[in-house]
Amino acid sequence: MTYVVTVDARIPEGTPEMDPLQRAGAVALIEDGFDSVEDIEEPGDGGEADLIDSIVAVHPGGAHLKVFVDAPALELAEEAVRLVVAELLEQSELLADWRIERCEVELHPELAQESLDAADGPDAPPDDPADRKARHSERPRAEDDTEDYDAEANAETARGRILTLAAELRSFPPAMFGASPENASLAAGAVVYATDVLVDELFQDVQTLATGATTAAECDSPLWRIDDLPERYALQYDARFARRFLVTVIAMTTRFTDGSFQRLSCVAEELALRLLLHETKVTLETYGLLDDGVSAALDSFAGNVYEDMDHEWLYDDSMDGIDDSDAGAALGVTPMAFKTWFTPFEEGRYVHPSAADL
Repeated sequence: MTYVVTVDARIPEGTPEMDPLQRAGAVALIEDGFDSVEDIEEPGDGGEADLIDSIVAVHPGGAHLKVFVDAPALELAEEAVRLVVAELLEQSELLADWRIERCEVELHPELAQESLDAADGPDAPPDDPADRKARHSERPRAEDDTEDYDAEANAETARGRILTLAAELRSFPPAMFGASPENASLAAGAVVYATDVLVDELFQDVQTLATGATTAAECDSPLWRIDDLPERYALQYDARFARRFLVTVIAMTTRFTDGSFQRLSCVAEELALRLLLHETKVTLETYGLLDDGVSAALDSFAGNVYEDMDHEWLYDDSMDGIDDSDAGAALGVTPMAFKTWFTPFEEGRYVHPSAADL
């Protein structure tokens, strides 16, 4: 079975955060280490795990890794990846003092329990990916379930779970949400909750595009989130792009939760936040928790994080090319063409300067 193992590695305590050059070096060292690994033999009679793929996102305080492994059991996958990561860290002078804080397969508790309960019975998740996507995208309704379904109790359980996650959004004080403490906490917790969902869905998109060796525009299989990006560039969204966009999402949301976020760093991050906020609202709506107060809190959060909304023009086909035109320059729109999406914004300037700044 294929498992996705999440690894968090941190620089030593008291060590200055890595600058951009050091982060680039860390990415190269970790990726080279994974490239040299094929099969992982577990000590004893545990068997063999096959390393399929890995995605590396490095932030100032360490690295966040997603490692795809074929293994006979979940525990074997986790231990095999831990051994590999520990070895590649030890073999590098730059990374030798890093510590592994987490190495585990993340299972969404509700979906895992659903799979266990359903087994091969009539409630088993559909085999077809499109049907699964439709099923998990639907909002649960009492009339569709058994008579024992309690929508109010289910919403309260979800509310409690989401509220406990609010403290993990360390980069943003409650004032960023411009709402009551309850609504601010619910919105913050939902952002954290939705982060895991978005990352998992993008992982599936990477695998879908890689398996089909195709683009979002030509892909016959359903995609979860890549096709929510501006449609005019769909022919550019191949597996390589999807992987890079996924790393961008991981890097951005890691800064959200580790307290280091200062501002969005490129157009790709602006688009990533758009997808994350959409996923956040879907999560809240799914549990019946998206009322006017929470919605306003999320809108306030978006308004405080975004420095402008120029990236929305990428979704308006009538504005195609305006960012490279004289009219766009007069409006203060900096280039947002596809080739610039991952280019960092200029240090010390607003994300998109106004006409007075040009």
